Amino acid sequence: MNRNRQRGLALSALILWGVVISLVAIVGIRVLPEVIDYYKIKRVVKAVASESAGKTVPEVRQAFSKYAEVEHIKTIGPADLDIFKEENQVVIAFAYNRKVHLVGNVSLLIEFRSSTSGRGYGP
Repeated sequence: MNRNRQRGLALSALILWGVVISLVAIVGIRVLPEVIDYYKIKRVVKAVASESAGKTVPEVRQAFSKYAEVEHIKTIGPADLDIFKEENQVVIAFAYNRKVHLVGNVSLLIEFRSSTSGRGYGP
């Protein structure tokens, strides 16, 4: 009994996988800079909140502005921050939307939000 089993990938399956991998790569390439920017903002907000004990809201906004200038953050500004006190700690929260163009008339809307309290956005 000599069985000739064919192993491998058919051309149609190869084309299908190529399309899927290409679509995932396009989405990744377009979304990655926005995600990196979000984590940069989150790191700066956390640093500003940790050193803002006893400061007023305008002073906290000014500190964020200085950090944002050094880190080249242009996505949000100091006025976009929600600053409040919670249990004698300064909490800074922010939220913004980014629309990422993918292909043709297809776009992806990403809602970014974070807070230094660790319990989500807002008071």
